Amino acid sequence: MRIAVVHNATAPEDRLDELDVLVQAEAVSQSLKELGHDVVQMPCTLNLLSIKDRLIAFEPGLVFNLVESLDGHGRLIHLFPGLLDAMGICYTGSRTEALFVTSHKTLAKERMALAGIPTPVWIGPYPRDFPFVCRNSMPEGKKRWMVKSTWEHGSLGLDDDDPVETTDREILHHALEERASKLGGSCFAEMFVQGREFNLSILEGPAGIQVLPPAEIIFENYGTQKPAIVGYRAKWDTSSYEYHHTPRRFDFQPTEDPLLQRLKRLACRCWEVFGLNGYARIDFRVDLQGNPWILEVNANPCLAPDAGFAAAIDRSGMTFVRAVESIAMNGFSTKGR
Repeated sequence: MRIAVVHNATAPEDRLDELDVLVQAEAVSQSLKELGHDVVQMPCTLNLLSIKDRLIAFEPGLVFNLVESLDGHGRLIHLFPGLLDAMGICYTGSRTEALFVTSHKTLAKERMALAGIPTPVWIGPYPRDFPFVCRNSMPEGKKRWMVKSTWEHGSLGLDDDDPVETTDREILHHALEERASKLGGSCFAEMFVQGREFNLSILEGPAGIQVLPPAEIIFENYGTQKPAIVGYRAKWDTSSYEYHHTPRRFDFQPTEDPLLQRLKRLACRCWEVFGLNGYARIDFRVDLQGNPWILEVNANPCLAPDAGFAAAIDRSGMTFVRAVESIAMNGFSTKGR
């Protein structure tokens, strides 16, 4: 089969989280070639007419969609799959609408809240772009808030040295207004959940969805003053303390099984509520009382060989090549969904 592996165009001066898509594209392309497919990599820019012409010339049976942003903006993630929908070309992963809703983090949190899925209290976004369906009241007592980008992923702008501790909504709104320009132009505040962090990856195959082995992020020697979060340094700065002290683990005691089963059920509920396809990753916090809270639904998680999704694939006993095959075959079979 002819398969076009399409990713967002990058430049040498781009941030590490943006350049990572090239690693993903190469790993996926090599896997597809091992499976006997005719593969071409195509960078995608805001010039959608150009990528449209290239696709028409190549006539792919499938597009492996690795477009995470356009022109450096995560809020444009849905434009390329929207083009594929209009062209009637099969593609991997979640559909246009699911990518839009899950990438707008407060819109996703509203949908979770309406569906009864636990997600931490949030304030925002700033600037306000949609009417609020769910508006949170300010909880009593001083709380610690993490200011996050509404649209951008890869923990852009999120580090453990800049939480906001306050009881005042106005102070929080001022912090959002002040930081928005550094967070892709839009941000929100999420109440910090003290506790543990997990992520669960999901892979869809011919027999349905498979929840891969749960992973927990361990925060080594973080102490009580340093917020235990996976910020930008922990993900991308190989010289940082955070990068080297946040390993993931897959081994749990039998007593943890009820919690892990609950996380799996919530991950499957997110898959259903957001109408996901192909593959996804759900990020959790578990508070000190053992209650799970969903931070984020990743409809297009990183497929780099050293990332969490690949680690969960390996732990399950499946090879990365077979996982790519499953994603590709699912994309080919979901035209018109």
